[in-house]
Parts: sequence; structure tokens; C-alpha cells
Amino acid sequence: MLRVLVVDDIPAVASLHGRFVSAHPGCDLVGTAGSGPDAVSAVAELQPDLVLLDVHLPGFSGLDALRSVRADGALVQPEVIAVTAARDVDTVRTARLMGVQHYLVKPFTAGDLHARIDDVLAERRSSAAVAGSLDQQGVDAVLRPVTKRPLPKGLSRPTLDLVRTALVELGSASAAEVADHLGLSRVSCRRYLEHLADDGECVRSLDYTTAGRPSTRYTVAGPAT
Repeated sequence: MLRVLVVDDIPAVASLHGRFVSAHPGCDLVGTAGSGPDAVSAVAELQPDLVLLDVHLPGFSGLDALRSVRADGALVQPEVIAVTAARDVDTVRTARLMGVQHYLVKPFTAGDLHARIDDVLAERRSSAAVAGSLDQQGVDAVLRPVTKRPLPKGLSRPTLDLVRTALVELGSASAAEVADHLGLSRVSCRRYLEHLADDGECVRSLDYTTAGRPSTRYTVAGPAT
């Protein structure tokens, strides 16, 4: 489970984003903060894995709070999703330089946030899979972007690879089963499975044995003959 801290100076917004976080099966909301100083203190006290960080905060900005956290070598450094109304290039560039890989512009839906959280989870799993000593080829594979066909908007390569691997392990599964297997959101997993089906990597079929409406199952495609 990802331990998540929500940082926003508007209590109603912090509460809404907290509910979004709690609705994700792979997350545990550990707290909220409403100012730059409070954000730094909360990171030190709660040691979250992920921070949803608003840029514009009282006291000092979210980026200044992140700068303070990054400068403290005693802290376990969290992943950060910048959650803000700021759209200026300088803000995005500065956030990137401090290790922010994900950026959401307000207002956004629970589905938008869950997709970013799924990406964070996928990246953590990928990093864990290659943890330990790497040879030069392994280092290059981690650091060098892989040139592949662009994905549809809203899909990411790490999460696609994770869903593909899960489907291979399961052989045949519904989106709900893949989501439960990975701890990701069902809506997100369904989008990735549909993409794999469109690319011919798996085959769709309807399962009429489930209660209510039939569910879609995805089965790994066999080799071409």
C-alpha cells in the first residue's frame, strides 16, 4: 500500500482529494497539510510514500517545501504528484528538476488521479524488479528511454508493462481480477487491457457465468500460425 499525504491549503479540496486517494485500492491516506511549513513537518513525521502537493501554499510554496524535503538527507524521499492550478512552464520545469514525474492540473477527476497513482505503483514495481547490482546494459536499460509506438493519451509504458505481465501470469482474467492482482484501479486496468486487445496481444470474450451483466475477459493471444 502507498502511504499518501495530501497537501492543499483549501480544506474542502484537501478533503475531496483525500477521498479520491482513499478510493484507490493501493493507497492509504495518512494525513493532510495546509501550508508549506506544515507539509515539511508532515513528511518528516508521517514518512509518506507519495505526496499530492499543491504548488501555491501559505507560508512558503509547495516547491519550496519540496526543496526543503529534498535537502534533508535523513528523510526517506517520497514520490510527488504536483496537484495545482498553475500551468506555467517555469513551474513545471522547476518541479521536474526536483524529481516530480507526475503533474495534475485542477480540477481533475478521481479517475485522473488514479491513473497517476497507478503509474507511480508501476514505476515502484519496475524499480524493485531491477534492484541490486546492474551491469552496464542494465543501467542503460533503466536510464535510456525506449523508443516505441506512442501510447494513447492517459496511458503510460510502465503501467502497460505491468498489466501485460499480470495477464501473462493469470492467462485469462477480467479487468477486476487484474486490478485485484496488482492493487491498481479497475477502470485503469480496463483501459490498458482494451489497448492490449486492440493491439492483438490478448483476445476479448464475454463471461456469462457472472451475476448480472456478462463481464469481459481477456486471454493472452496464442502465437500466430
